[in-house]
Amino acid sequence: MANKGPSYGMSRQVQDKIASKYDQDLELILVEWISQQCGSGVGKPEAGKGGFQTWLKDGCVLSELINSLFSGDKPIKKVQSSPMAFKQMEQISQFLTASEKYGVIKSDMFQTVDLWEGKDLAAVQRTLSALGSVAVTKDEGTYRGDPSWFFKKAQENKRDFSDDQLKAGKNVIGLQMGSNKGASQEGMSYGRSRQIL
Repeated sequence: MANKGPSYGMSRQVQDKIASKYDQDLELILVEWISQQCGSGVGKPEAGKGGFQTWLKDGCVLSELINSLFSGDKPIKKVQSSPMAFKQMEQISQFLTASEKYGVIKSDMFQTVDLWEGKDLAAVQRTLSALGSVAVTKDEGTYRGDPSWFFKKAQENKRDFSDDQLKAGKNVIGLQMGSNKGASQEGMSYGRSRQIL
């Protein structure tokens, strides 16, 4: 957290809850995947949240990552490190835009300040996991790493039925609606009947 003092009370509880969602095991998987995907040029961070944030903070590693997933034209043309905060945040923003173009849904995206100020590094992990899942699902040959690190997303399985099949389906009574065949409760009694005096 760049220029912020310590938080107290409810703010502290909220920040602690957000911080508790950070997954050390997922960090190891993400670092290994990014290193394999981008090559040795990106290096590896120090272990822990601080090292992970510092490694990704300028946006260069993220830009290299998203560029490595595109086989043709690269979405981020200029990847360069800069000490200026605005340039670093702009690089992160370009990564987020390119990730959305690649197929990561908007609800899986982190905000730029989540990474740059270290507010919610768990959200950064979720975005990178979602990006890995999309890459594994697309299976375009650009993904490098162990496919078991990320789950495959569900894909559409569209089916076309003929008019005759659709008409036949209207005559079938679904089991959730009950059935008009078989046993019924007619003639059954449970215990004595209620006596009214």
